[in-house]
Amino acid sequence: MAGYILRRLLQAIPVFLGTTFLIYFMVFAMPGDPIVALFGEKTPPPAVIEQLRERYHLDQPFIVQYLYFLGGIFRGDLGTSFSGQPVSEILAATFPVTLRLAALAIFFEMVAGITVGLVSGLRKGGIFDASALVVSLILISLPVFVVAFVAQYIFGIQLGWFRTTVSTGAPIQDLILPALVLATISFAQIVRLTRASVIDTGGQDFVRTAASKGLSRSRIVPVHILRNSLIPVVTYLAVDFGVLMVGATVTEGIFNVPGVGRTLYQAIIRGEGPTVVSFVTVMVLIYLVVNLLVDLLYAVLDPRIRYAK
Repeated sequence: MAGYILRRLLQAIPVFLGTTFLIYFMVFAMPGDPIVALFGEKTPPPAVIEQLRERYHLDQPFIVQYLYFLGGIFRGDLGTSFSGQPVSEILAATFPVTLRLAALAIFFEMVAGITVGLVSGLRKGGIFDASALVVSLILISLPVFVVAFVAQYIFGIQLGWFRTTVSTGAPIQDLILPALVLATISFAQIVRLTRASVIDTGGQDFVRTAASKGLSRSRIVPVHILRNSLIPVVTYLAVDFGVLMVGATVTEGIFNVPGVGRTLYQAIIRGEGPTVVSFVTVMVLIYLVVNLLVDLLYAVLDPRIRYAK
């Protein structure tokens, strides 16, 4: 196990370097001068422009800029935004909000999706199974902003169960509705994944053998069927967690959530290169860590998987 973890960490190094290089290149290769754009319609003195260029290393060749950025990352310095605020402070203010939002969404879609998918797979061809497939198809076809506006109108305005916008500090109760919105599409995917995996696992020889030995259904379903059906679901949840951490821009904008997605979108609009690159770099690190944890979880779900070789 230790050797496997070491190999995965070594494999993560070129992935990290390649990803951050591409991100840095795509952000700073965009046309336009971010320093000039910072002043809007005003024309700053040339001396001020040169001073800011030197401060942010924009007067250096691209590869030198990237090495400065990479050195700062290894020192734990995420840089400074063009407004003068450290990016680490911006991340510290927004990351916990998005983390709570993503965790709530993952919890909702995991509990509901796995439960519905399991029952649907065990009752293949029944009314519940057909209904689950129809509902999941409808949810997959709906854009997230449509679900968000409908949820705001019904549960926020008409029923008054939730706030339509997130208040200052983003308390958990205000994040429930946007988390449910984020969970809807992924819920549909998890239902289908779980259903297909349960049907496939239920037809395996070891399940039939367990039944022929006289094991009860309450033992066979959770231990032999569900446990061995969760690997594709766990893989999807890991990817979805990373997507939710950085891709909840639309939902965060609609519900006024002061999280990573909305802040990242605003940084892109303002041309805040250091903020964009640092935020995405942190998201890449989260992806790598989550995927490593998921790979290790495979051995817990399926003891046949070994990492010795």
